[in-house]
Amino acid sequence: MATRAEILAYVKNAFQTEPDYPWRRFPEYAVLRHAGSGKWYGVIMNLPKARLGLEGAGNIDVINLKSGHVLDILVNSASGALPAYHMNRKHWITLVLDGGFPDDELYDLIHESHGLTQ
Repeated sequence: MATRAEILAYVKNAFQTEPDYPWRRFPEYAVLRHAGSGKWYGVIMNLPKARLGLEGAGNIDVINLKSGHVLDILVNSASGALPAYHMNRKHWITLVLDGGFPDDELYDLIHESHGLTQ
């Protein structure tokens, strides 16, 4: 799966998005916003595995994206797809960045999320 740095480079190239870091308490949380409207289309976070229901100690990088087919992804995808953390689970999904979710599908979901949140 793509890394945080690769995703940030991708969205900069595809959408001219510069990440926003709005929380002092969580300086590594990167919000991806539309340039004009300021609406979020993604957020990259570093979360404790336990908070996501995953086994093991330590933190893990994830990205939240909006999708029109969250349930399909959760039911049919490879590992690394989880119900959205701290977002509406009907419309958003959390992807673990080293969880085996295919890169091509990740980038398709980034484009979908960008389009759904304009």
